[in-house]
Amino acid sequence: MAIAVIPPQVDQSENKPLFPTEGLAAFALVTGLFLLWGIANNLNDVLIRQFMKSFELTRLQAGLVQSAFYIGYFVFSVPAAIVMRHRGYKFGLVTGLLLYSLGTFLFLPAAAARSYSLFLLALFVIASGLGFLETGANPLIAQLGAPESAVRRLNFSQAFNPLGAITGVLIGTLFIFSGVELKAPDIARLKLAGAYDAYLHHETMRVVPPYMAIGAVVLLWAFLIFRTPFPAVAGPQSTGSEEPRGSYRELLRYPHFLLAVLAQFCYVGAQVGTWSYFIQYVQDYTSLPEKTAGYFLTGTLAGFGVGRFGSSHWMKAVSASTLMGLFAVANVLLVTVGILFPGWIGLWAIFLTSFFMSLMFPTIFALGIRGLGVNTKSGASLLVMSIIGGAVFTPVMGLAFQKTHSMAIAMVVPLVCYVCVAYYAFWGSKIPPRRAT
Repeated sequence: MAIAVIPPQVDQSENKPLFPTEGLAAFALVTGLFLLWGIANNLNDVLIRQFMKSFELTRLQAGLVQSAFYIGYFVFSVPAAIVMRHRGYKFGLVTGLLLYSLGTFLFLPAAAARSYSLFLLALFVIASGLGFLETGANPLIAQLGAPESAVRRLNFSQAFNPLGAITGVLIGTLFIFSGVELKAPDIARLKLAGAYDAYLHHETMRVVPPYMAIGAVVLLWAFLIFRTPFPAVAGPQSTGSEEPRGSYRELLRYPHFLLAVLAQFCYVGAQVGTWSYFIQYVQDYTSLPEKTAGYFLTGTLAGFGVGRFGSSHWMKAVSASTLMGLFAVANVLLVTVGILFPGWIGLWAIFLTSFFMSLMFPTIFALGIRGLGVNTKSGASLLVMSIIGGAVFTPVMGLAFQKTHSMAIAMVVPLVCYVCVAYYAFWGSKIPPRRAT
């Protein structure tokens, strides 16, 4: 039996205002959250390389940085939705910021104890806070303004996420990477002199000052949001009335939403896996030093930012699903080049994938929650839970490297993920809801 699809709709979003006429200050502060969690997310890409040095880890073991981080998203996304359902978006966002700052401050005792496990706990706490932020910020931005411009508005706010990502990688490259990369003879010499443990301690402590500074900024942002009035859309506490709660079970009626969860799972896995091992890919096939590889990572994130800002404009002329599908196909081709031609050609191919992955998260999110009505918060929490893809696919790529000793072959993992995103863009997002029974 053929699957019915929603007929193409004319995009009227260019005729609707992009920014809300009410609650502009709240909109600006919530948009700033996209930058703040971008910093935390992409500092992980630097931490993986740094912890490989300071804790002498394999790539598979270092990949647990992302596992601990994205498990935090997975565990706290539904509780975040429940909290915001009862207390409103504003309460949830402040809670998320407090957890975020707590996690950053845990870096100090973790470094002092030189405990990789405690670092993983700190990252879990940071991500638990980000689970609150993403569960609340994404649907809130979509609902702050005209529904017709929701996808463009979410892409605009999400465009600040790559600015945070660039900031995070630059912070890591400048202040965490020491530029000291010891070879086996250097390590042997330091061990003989009894100075190797001091070197490892110094490398570990380099992560502390940046995270302390980030924690202070996050606390300030929590105070600003606490003091800023939010519009009525921000939950029942804003209106004084009871908000319809919806049901997780009702979400089973929406195939386009269920497929969005799968597509988001695959997309985040591709994004996190690619960026987590980008520095290793660069160093394996070009022999560039870690700081230079870090600057290449910064560059690819800049391309990600250009794509985010550009896609918000291009969606005036091309539907969101079609544009995302074309970008997914482009990435399938680019990753294939990165697999078949490791080296400078492959490096530039993987470098360009960030531009084309740029619109995927907000577009999948906006298409997924479209038409959910009172189930929007519940749906948003499950879409944020799907970020667990970053915890799953990153160690899978590390395991693939351990088995094949080829970072190029490990890139097969994001290749498969982009195929799934392309399917959702061209077909899955257009499947209509089932009738209520």
